[in-house]
Amino acid sequence: MKNISIGTIAKKYGVFIVFIIEIVIFTCLSPTFFDFSNFTNILRQVSMIAIAGVGQTLVLLTGGIDLSIGSQITFGNVLCAYMMAKMGLDPILACTVVIVLTILIGYLNGAIITKTNMPPMIATIAMMSILRGIAYMISNGQSIIGFPESFRGLGQGFVGGVIPVPVIIMVGCLIVGWFILTKTYFGRYFFAIGGNETAAELSGIEVNRMKRLAYSICGLFVGIAGIIMLSRLNSGSPLTGKDFEFDVLTAVVLGGVSISGGRAKISSVIIGVLIIGVLTNGFVLLNVGEYPQLVVKGVVLLLAVGFDCLSRNRETQKIA
Repeated sequence: MKNISIGTIAKKYGVFIVFIIEIVIFTCLSPTFFDFSNFTNILRQVSMIAIAGVGQTLVLLTGGIDLSIGSQITFGNVLCAYMMAKMGLDPILACTVVIVLTILIGYLNGAIITKTNMPPMIATIAMMSILRGIAYMISNGQSIIGFPESFRGLGQGFVGGVIPVPVIIMVGCLIVGWFILTKTYFGRYFFAIGGNETAAELSGIEVNRMKRLAYSICGLFVGIAGIIMLSRLNSGSPLTGKDFEFDVLTAVVLGGVSISGGRAKISSVIIGVLIIGVLTNGFVLLNVGEYPQLVVKGVVLLLAVGFDCLSRNRETQKIA
């Protein structure tokens, strides 16, 4: 009985417990970690991961995956930077064009997957390569700078001198994601498709249409995250979104989103995002190099996906 109780607690609150332990460890190791300014910095750093994570959550929920989101951000950053710095376009117009394009890219991913039955991983890896190549062609492999001063406020500004603008946008996107999953009919359809695609189709749900919608909404959130990143870095580089998709995937799977579909919770995703943010921030404060960070993040992703797979197997065995 005791083992069952501990197992239940670990399954329900495990991610939150890991988050608390992480904070305690870094607080003990770094005297500057437990500062208000540092926590503000963490929230600003994870805002892009959280926003893109909402989109990735919707896609994973349907049983898909989008590994092109890092390259979508790279493409959007370079294109937006080029339009503002080289073509003199108004920032609002340039940002609008980029968001429309990332939505269309998301829709194209969904259309390719549903029309050809191509595995989502293969389709989105191919799109990753295509977009990265286009970004290099637009920028000639160089960073693009020279944006209007007003554009910097989106990624670097504060409201009331305390709350970073990206954090406010992040909260808004998380609320929208929560609303989609809990208050809309297509949110319920996403759950149904990920839980049992055949049963969802037999119940009258247009499965392929919903999948395309999930990828399109993902493109919307990725576009927003990319623009914030561009404003924060104040430079459009073809290396901007490198490995970004793996940070997002690690965060959402840590947050309890099943890699096999059918299970997701925005509130848990927030904790997953914060774990990745605190981990990265703590390593920086402790002067841990980039390569060890990659090792640790890889291990975390492996453990998170492994735990999800084991949980799925147990559930399947219980049903059988």
